[in-house]
Amino acid sequence: MIEDGRPIFVQIAEQIENDIIDGSLPEEGQVPSTNEFAAFHRINPATAGRGVNVLVENGTLYKKRGIGMFVSPGARERLLAARRDMFEKQYLRPLIAEAAKLGITRDQIAKLLQKDEV
Repeated sequence: MIEDGRPIFVQIAEQIENDIIDGSLPEEGQVPSTNEFAAFHRINPATAGRGVNVLVENGTLYKKRGIGMFVSPGARERLLAARRDMFEKQYLRPLIAEAAKLGITRDQIAKLLQKDEV
């Protein structure tokens, strides 16, 4: 699960985001503790806490004092919107720009995307 090359706390935050997006962690659902993340991934609890805190700071998670961290209402939709925006910027815009250089029309791109092989 944890891979080299990217900060571990970023990967922990992304794992939680992915679990929210796919429904494994529902809104108002409790998130595993930093100690649970640390034990599972064999990392320092402070590192796991840093990943969780990133999501608290951006409003994806909130803390119930003495109980733990929970998924904020509306978090899934906000994450989906942010990921869709990132997908457009990272993949679609460069794809359209490269296709234009190669003389491939948007209709041709659409046909390519509809092929069974894709």
